[in-house]
Amino acid sequence: MKISCAIVIGSFSLSCADSRDTIKMKGSDTEVNLAVELAEKFYERNPDISIAVSGGGSGLGIASLYNGQADIANSSRPLSDEEVQLFKEKNIELITNVFAEDATAFVVNKDVPLVEIDVPTLAKIMSGEISNWKSITGRDLPINIYGRQSSSGTHSFVQKKLKIKYSKHAKEMNGNAQIMEGIKVDPSGIGYVGAGYLLQKGTNIPTVKSLKIAPEKGQPAISPLDYEAIQNKNYFFQRPLFQFIPKESLAKVKPFIDFEKSPIGKKIISNSGYYNVE
Repeated sequence: MKISCAIVIGSFSLSCADSRDTIKMKGSDTEVNLAVELAEKFYERNPDISIAVSGGGSGLGIASLYNGQADIANSSRPLSDEEVQLFKEKNIELITNVFAEDATAFVVNKDVPLVEIDVPTLAKIMSGEISNWKSITGRDLPINIYGRQSSSGTHSFVQKKLKIKYSKHAKEMNGNAQIMEGIKVDPSGIGYVGAGYLLQKGTNIPTVKSLKIAPEKGQPAISPLDYEAIQNKNYFFQRPLFQFIPKESLAKVKPFIDFEKSPIGKKIISNSGYYNVE
C-alpha cells in the first residue's frame, strides 16, 4: 500500500501517515538551516521515511538524546565530560558523525568603521574589558555584545577559543537570526553567527559586515567567508560540526547519514556555505 505523506514546515517536519520510520533530529541552531535543506532533498528521494528537524541549541539536542526524544543530535561542539558521564550511567552508547566544517563569523553594523580585528582585542571586547569603541574605532560609543544562550554550542566554542568569560552585559539571543536583526539596527553592536548562515543569506548583506580575524596583532587577517583559507584550516574560529546518534537508532538513520556523505549531500553542504570533511 502506498503511504501518503505531507510536508509541514515550522520547526520543519516531513511526516507520513505511517510514522514508524520517523527520524527525529534536534539541536544546533548553527546546523539547523543545513539540516532542513538536507532533510528536504533526502525526503524527495525517500518519501516513505518521515523526518523532523528542530533547533534550540546543541545542549537541547544532546539532552533530547538522553531523554529518548531524538534519533540525531546536531551539535556544534563535542560532548562535555559531564555529558559523557551521564550517557555512560544510562548505558547509552553514542556514535559520532562529523559531517561538515563551519566557521564562526563576527559581525558588526555597517556603520562601524572596522574591517578586521585581532583575537586579543576581540577577547577584551567579549569579556567586557573593553566596553567602548573609542580605543578601537575612535568613536565614543558603548559596545553592545550580541551572543547566544549558554545551551548553544557556539556560545561555548567562542568562549573557549577566546579563553574568557563573557561580559555580564552580553545579550543572550536565541539564534543567528536574532543576532543579525540586533546588529542591523545597532551601530554599537558586535556579535557572532555561523558563516554558513551569512552565505545562505547572501554575502552582500547591506546592514552588517563580517570582520576579518587576525590571530595576533600584525598577523594576516582572514575572512570567515574565505573558502580556501577554511579548507587549509587557517581561520581561527573554525570547527567540526557533529551529529551524535544512539547506537540503537543507527539502523534507522543510516539512510540519511549515507545521503549526507553522497555527492548530492556534499553539494548541498558546500552550497549552503559549509565545508565538506574528507
